Amino acid sequence: MTDNQTVQAYTEAWTQSIESISELVAPLPEGSWNRATECPGWSVRDVVSHVIAVESELLGDPRPIHSLPRDLRHVTTEFARYIELPVDKRRCHTALEMTGELEYTIIRRSRALRNAKQTPSEGIRFPAGPLSRDVPYHELLRHRAFDVWVHEQDLRRALDEPGNLASPAALLTRDVLLEGLPKAVAHRAGAPAGTTLVVDVTGPVEFLRTVRVDATGRGTVDESISLAPDVQLTLDWETYVRLACGRGRPGPVGVEGDRELASRVLANFAVTA
Repeated sequence: MTDNQTVQAYTEAWTQSIESISELVAPLPEGSWNRATECPGWSVRDVVSHVIAVESELLGDPRPIHSLPRDLRHVTTEFARYIELPVDKRRCHTALEMTGELEYTIIRRSRALRNAKQTPSEGIRFPAGPLSRDVPYHELLRHRAFDVWVHEQDLRRALDEPGNLASPAALLTRDVLLEGLPKAVAHRAGAPAGTTLVVDVTGPVEFLRTVRVDATGRGTVDESISLAPDVQLTLDWETYVRLACGRGRPGPVGVEGDRELASRVLANFAVTA
């Protein structure tokens, strides 16, 4: 794809997921907004608040004036405090207020994306508090499609409403998560030089990848088949996502080969939180 086609694909993936979130939460009664999700400390309301907050900040809206409580156990870093503030601000909002703000934010953000003048490689500020930085426009869009889809799945699991597991943003998420797999294996799990690890994922999104650790300890991932890997992990797509995103206790993982190394890899599998 050309750079402009890539931007369009990321935009369409984001649109499909965020509109799916809106459709999912629109009919929810008040009580369902308080259901816990697998994001530590966050309810359904909090996840939706986070999605609204990031898109609003990208629109240039000022951050809310709010004093964040100091006793939130899941808030342990300055970045976490930055993310939490607009979430905590909305904890008293009703279902109607939440759905109304979400719908309005989607309308405004969709219009802004349609009218955007940025080139794919143009630097744009990524709002992340102490971690804020300039990133290429296409990278920002990719991250937003990824983040929104992951949170859509958080909501679906909390509400027992599975869906969209093979959507355009799901395929984008596969690629984002795979980029972090070599570091998880080679660096965080400490796999020795020469290690090969195969990940065989089944379900709505199927793929097989091999991670190789070279003589310098650097990991890479590719689609080639290793006939005798040191470790092979077999798991379904939703389990892979939950592991890679640090969500709860995922389903079973089939392990062949070096079980001690496999345990270290699985303990360090998360590439995001």
